[in-house]
Amino acid sequence: MPKMGDAMTEGKVLQWKKRPGDAVSKGEPIAEIETDKVNVDLEAEDGGVLLQIVVGEGETAEVGSTIAVIGEPGQKVEPRPKAQPAKPEPQRAQPDAATSSAAPTPPAARPDERVKASPVARKVAADHGIDLSTIRGTGPDGRITKEDVEAAVGGGRQSAPAAPAGAEFEEQPLTKIRQTIAKRMLDSKQQAPHFYVSITVTMDEALRVRQQLNAGGNDRRKISINDLVLRAAALALRSFPNLNAALVNGQLRRHRRINLAVAIALPEGLIAPVIHDADRKSLAAIAEAARALGERARSGRLRGEDYEGGTFTVSNLGMYDVDSFVAIINPPHAAILAVGSAKPTPIVKDGKVDVATMMNLTVSGDHRVTDGAEAARFLGEVKRLLENPVLLLTEAAR
Repeated sequence: MPKMGDAMTEGKVLQWKKRPGDAVSKGEPIAEIETDKVNVDLEAEDGGVLLQIVVGEGETAEVGSTIAVIGEPGQKVEPRPKAQPAKPEPQRAQPDAATSSAAPTPPAARPDERVKASPVARKVAADHGIDLSTIRGTGPDGRITKEDVEAAVGGGRQSAPAAPAGAEFEEQPLTKIRQTIAKRMLDSKQQAPHFYVSITVTMDEALRVRQQLNAGGNDRRKISINDLVLRAAALALRSFPNLNAALVNGQLRRHRRINLAVAIALPEGLIAPVIHDADRKSLAAIAEAARALGERARSGRLRGEDYEGGTFTVSNLGMYDVDSFVAIINPPHAAILAVGSAKPTPIVKDGKVDVATMMNLTVSGDHRVTDGAEAARFLGEVKRLLENPVLLLTEAAR
């Protein structure tokens, strides 16, 4: 079971794509694994024959433990123990015979017996095969009258829609991804004293530069607004190491590399794969890296290294037409940047009302590591870069 992320401790085998005796090529997907972040394909590290499956479908195994054996045809393998099944839930105590005979369970009432209705209304409904629970009563306290039933029979008015059959709600266990998100976000809010600082950026010049860069280009090489934000954030973090930091075991850890975790929403939950050394990448390289992460995430083919080493997170909800929001810090990071939608907005310029494309940015910071003034200066640098986008093209990597 490979380690696919810093926080992963175990994985669940959802499906085996190969069976014992099947030939396996190096790099070929052999199983689908559910991790604490996302479902991914497990690729074979070596070629050969799948000799034994140790962990069956639906079973969980710790990181580093053996889940299957690949070897040469005819190679003998020692039997390995299967994963231990979950302990059965304790049985509830059953009432003894004396109690059962003394307090018999009353028969369940039929649905129409729980509805308030007059005896005549019940008879008319029974004669016409009408379910009283589908009728809205007009009598006192919603009591159904003979006239209500006759109106429903004759089509004089529409009856109330029938309530869904069965239980009033549905329960589902949380996926491992949702469980991990719940734990990490709860830990973050409980342990990190969050504060929030926002700024508004004029994006017209950045959008003009983006349009020029994308004119006539390949769709797969086009620059998005989020790519511009990622590039600006990466460059700005060079001057603000406390925001590119983590508090680990009571020690402040300032990272020398700027590795941006990019929040991606999947049906299974929110994940944050990483663009490593983002400040050393050009705008085009950042766009390509972000696009590749998104494609691998949506196809379930993210690699272990895609999750590792993040130092700062960017979460963008602009594509959902969200004006602004605050994000929960992705532990153990010291900060996260929340990005809203770039929208035409009335502004006052030189004493006159004008329209500009504005975008809201909000930093959530850990007050144990940084403060509002430092976060404000960081946002000011991001704003300067976005409002002077030529700097995103010419700023030298170092």
